[in-house]
Amino acid sequence: MAQEKIRLGIIGANMHYGWGSRAHLPALAHLPDYEVVAVCTAHRETAEETAKQYGVPLPFHDHQEMLRHPDIDAVAVVVRVPLHYRLTMDALRAGKHVLTEWPLGANLHEAQEMADLARAKGVHTMVGLQGRFAPAFLRLKELIDEGYVGEVLSCHLTQIRPGVLNRTSGRTWQRDRALGATTLTIPFGHAVDCMCMCVGEFIAVSAVVSTQVPQWHETDTDRMVDVSAPDTILVSGRLASGAVASVQVASVPWHGSGMKLEIYGREGTLVASTGMSAQIDPVRLEGARGSDRALQELPIPERLSSVPAGVPPGEPFNVARVYQGFAEAIRTGRRVEPDFATAVRRHTLVDAVQAASDQGRRVSVTLQEGPAI
Repeated sequence: MAQEKIRLGIIGANMHYGWGSRAHLPALAHLPDYEVVAVCTAHRETAEETAKQYGVPLPFHDHQEMLRHPDIDAVAVVVRVPLHYRLTMDALRAGKHVLTEWPLGANLHEAQEMADLARAKGVHTMVGLQGRFAPAFLRLKELIDEGYVGEVLSCHLTQIRPGVLNRTSGRTWQRDRALGATTLTIPFGHAVDCMCMCVGEFIAVSAVVSTQVPQWHETDTDRMVDVSAPDTILVSGRLASGAVASVQVASVPWHGSGMKLEIYGREGTLVASTGMSAQIDPVRLEGARGSDRALQELPIPERLSSVPAGVPPGEPFNVARVYQGFAEAIRTGRRVEPDFATAVRRHTLVDAVQAASDQGRRVSVTLQEGPAI
């Protein structure tokens, strides 16, 4: 394995739509560590079309058949959240290294079971919290660790994006919060993971989790459907370092203001911002220290932006970095984050935020640390 390419099978790589064809396959096409040897979709026709389009030798429409194939070392699960648990557990039982998109499961219980099985099987895992590989966040963490702001006193994170109130019926399944694909799990989960990677974990939270828009319009059926999934999250709390933090993440009807992360310390200030999402879009980094009169844009070293030539900018870029981390774990045998243990930690925070809102009180966050394999 140290010298050979990692033979990867992707579950959910449909060339016609989805995150697999928009981000995963374009990234993998330029990563020398991998050979995509199999794709699996729900139907034979789309599997064969996708395999032909991307030059993949093995098309499958039955994931169990794909998992039994001897020429597959690792599997990527890139499907709707409600399917993550079954497909990931099957891949783990087959002894494969597994990369699963975020959220890892529809809830903390599912995520914990997947992490436990991966550890028992001795395989390496990765979860699609790709924002922590963004060059600006890597540099932000370096600067904090180097003492640029001194002692971190407070942090403020906002991410406000326009939501889709008019959807086709094929996309309104996300209205059900029990299925695990909500503003709390996905935009909040991605953005707060970037923050926690830089400044540390929450140990206690107070929160409001709310569904401000309780119905969506299905454009193809022309009917209104009830929504239980939250669209607005407000959090305040304390970090393990002693710093205080506040977070607002929301899906609004129109004209969101993007993402901004502000870090305030005794010696200076750092700000990361983008017009859209923390995990996808290019992030601008600014800072100032002491008596500096204004924030100035800070350079990001090229060493933090290293991907092979040809990897497209935008959605595939940070996903390519996730796959590089996955390959490092497989080749070296060392733990590389964000793995399934990281995902359990993030699901734990999401659960604490929901509990704080439901109970109307401050809730402690139990820090989860997964052992290295």
